[in-house]
Amino acid sequence: MKVVLSNASTMPIYEQIKSQIRAAVMSGELMENETLPSLRQLAKDLKISVLTTMRAYSELEQEGFITSLQGKGYYVMPKGSQLMREQLLREVERSLGEAAEAAKNAGLTGEELAGMLRLIMEVD
Repeated sequence: MKVVLSNASTMPIYEQIKSQIRAAVMSGELMENETLPSLRQLAKDLKISVLTTMRAYSELEQEGFITSLQGKGYYVMPKGSQLMREQLLREVERSLGEAAEAAKNAGLTGEELAGMLRLIMEVD
């Protein structure tokens, strides 16, 4: 996984790092228990302060995406962990909220939307 920072972005650097790592975890690009770059290595690669990478990792750890092992580094949390499950459920809720809004705009009933969801889950 490669983190790319944008100087033109209004998002703080630590947020850019967090969002890219979070997206990589959610998409499966970063697998559970996969080792992340060390704080110093990521800071060196991105040419930023170690404090910035520490803030990004710390917040990702609080959100349940990664965990740290003393002396060993940072790892992606298993998807079975309670914190990771909560994050995944939040993502599902957000996506379903968007789908419900789109369904309303299209004039679909709840039953029609549920039927579409059942079809989609059967195909995948």
